[in-house]
Amino acid sequence: MSTARRRPLKTVTGVGGAVSTYAAAIDPQQSTVASSIEIAKIAEANKFDALFAADLLSFGAQGAIGAQEPLIFLSALSAVTSHVGLIATVTTTFHHPYNLARLFGTLDHVSNGRAAWNAVTSSLGEENYSDRDLPSPEERYARATESLEVINALFDSWEPGALTSDSAGGTRLDADRVRSINHAGTYFTVKGPLNIPPLPQRRPVQFQAGQSAAGVELGARFAEVVFTSLPTLEDAVTYTKSIRARATELGRADGLPLIMSSFHATYGASEEEVRRLVREQEEATDLEAGRIRLEDMFGGDIDLSGLPLDKPIPADVLPDVGSVNRRRGRVEIFSRLAASGRTLRELIIESKDTGHWAVAGTPEQLADAVQERYDAGVLDVISLGGLAEERSRDFVVNGLLPELRRRGIVGDDYVGGTFRDNLELPPLPAR
Repeated sequence: MSTARRRPLKTVTGVGGAVSTYAAAIDPQQSTVASSIEIAKIAEANKFDALFAADLLSFGAQGAIGAQEPLIFLSALSAVTSHVGLIATVTTTFHHPYNLARLFGTLDHVSNGRAAWNAVTSSLGEENYSDRDLPSPEERYARATESLEVINALFDSWEPGALTSDSAGGTRLDADRVRSINHAGTYFTVKGPLNIPPLPQRRPVQFQAGQSAAGVELGARFAEVVFTSLPTLEDAVTYTKSIRARATELGRADGLPLIMSSFHATYGASEEEVRRLVREQEEATDLEAGRIRLEDMFGGDIDLSGLPLDKPIPADVLPDVGSVNRRRGRVEIFSRLAASGRTLRELIIESKDTGHWAVAGTPEQLADAVQERYDAGVLDVISLGGLAEERSRDFVVNGLLPELRRRGIVGDDYVGGTFRDNLELPPLPAR
């Protein structure tokens, strides 16, 4: 009896946000995109499925992340690549949906169908857009919901047959098939239609990041891929069951949304080297800077100074998750870690990975960790860093990826002409 072919694990790597951006910015002989061009070429040569550009909206919030606007940055990379997908992180909180539809629609066209949008609601940056405080998570997600409804309607405002080839080799526009959306909602009034021609993918692939209750609801409703912070297998199983159950209730296709996790790997050629590297990383931890980072993981409104490093954080110091306005999903992760009895020192060390999945091992051991989640059905897309640095790049492209391909987990070539095709997503819902 034949069994259905399982979708291979899809691979993503990050671009932009590197300290090299600052060096290039003051060198008249360099472009700030130059180092990412090299990463993009390496990624495409090794059949990575996509490039991912993160974003933050405040100076100094997280190193150089946010130093380059993701859509323009990825548009530049589209010109030097042919197959790899282009995932731009852009907030709904500080952008209008008509502008977002035009921006992502243009990226999909200039890349010939490789655009994707990682929709976020932002926990930082409100001071740069108005004098208002950051809206509550509930309001941010309500605005995001309406934004996505408007944007999808705009992408679908061009009906099939609106733009066709004529017998003379030109193009014929049937304006009657381009329809207004006439949206009037709580946050936006948008007549439409979109003035960008119909997209190669019809809609860019929809990613979404956010793990609070409101974030899960948004992802279940709209996302084709959710970008997650799931430090343990138990977390991954619980989250995946929850969001897919809700997606099913909303009438989404089976298996949606796909689960994407960032894999924070420490690579070693032997177990002895792995132990040494982990020990050195822990010993090099700046504990005072780490306290500040951990306070941010708890929402930014707690004070961990003066607490003993080798005891758990007292329960009365930890925030009430429901009262936190920023990064509520991350607060939930670290609250669970604190409740498990970890000491302040251990939490500071874990905060280096900001709640993401972190594993140390040889390529074979790391492949075991990846396969465990893949086989459990809680990992569909994996983000692998390290391509910018020679040692880690060698472990990724000559160690981990070949091992995953040997096991039949990761594919060895692109399977379609668009990013949507290469992710092997189910068809979009009918217009």
